Amino acid sequence: MPIDGVTEAPLVSPVGDLSLITLFLQADIIVQAVIIGLLLASMWSWAIIVDKSILYANMRKQMDRFEKVFWSGQSLEELYRSLTGRTPQGMASVFVAAMREWKRSFEAGARSQFGLQTRIQKVLDVTIAREVGQLEKRLLFLATVGSAGPFVGLFGTVWGIMNSFQSIAASNNTSLAVVAPGIAEALLATALGLLAAIPAVIAYNKLSSEAGKIGDRLEGFADEFSAILSRQADERAD
Repeated sequence: MPIDGVTEAPLVSPVGDLSLITLFLQADIIVQAVIIGLLLASMWSWAIIVDKSILYANMRKQMDRFEKVFWSGQSLEELYRSLTGRTPQGMASVFVAAMREWKRSFEAGARSQFGLQTRIQKVLDVTIAREVGQLEKRLLFLATVGSAGPFVGLFGTVWGIMNSFQSIAASNNTSLAVVAPGIAEALLATALGLLAAIPAVIAYNKLSSEAGKIGDRLEGFADEFSAILSRQADERAD
């Protein structure tokens, strides 16, 4: 005579069938939503990481080329005309913004050297803030994924384990064939949460540091260029 709860047909797949796709398909709808969300967050994080890495590399190259031209002895007017009509970035953008304010002030017959210097400094500050803002754009998403990813994965794990225990209670069977798949489904969410969070945290720290270095470099150039314009304004006043 068969014993109740032992010879019943298994309610889940055999223990050997624990592939990732099978675990996902057998998971609860909430756990599936968590897994899909974490996968999408991970993919978008990597897209941001690649995009920012390319952007920062190009920005450094552009600044190196511009500094080489700027300190080569070419006149500021010639350099400004060569950049007019383009869409400058980095140091070139800072240079063009300051030169534009410089030329407008003298064309308008500005007499106060202090006012001219103040306006140029404000233009430099605003331009640098805009450039740094572009560099740091979307980095907050990496920080969010890095901090929230493990907790989202943990939520999926807790929810999956709750459902697993409910299935165990309903089947009245504590064999490995019943317990293992449900636990594996739940732990998959935590694994994906860590998989999304760890690269995001590392990339956020690295990219934030690089953005800060570029911003410091722009600040240094702005100070030097402001001093050059100040000397030229004094020479014109004399």
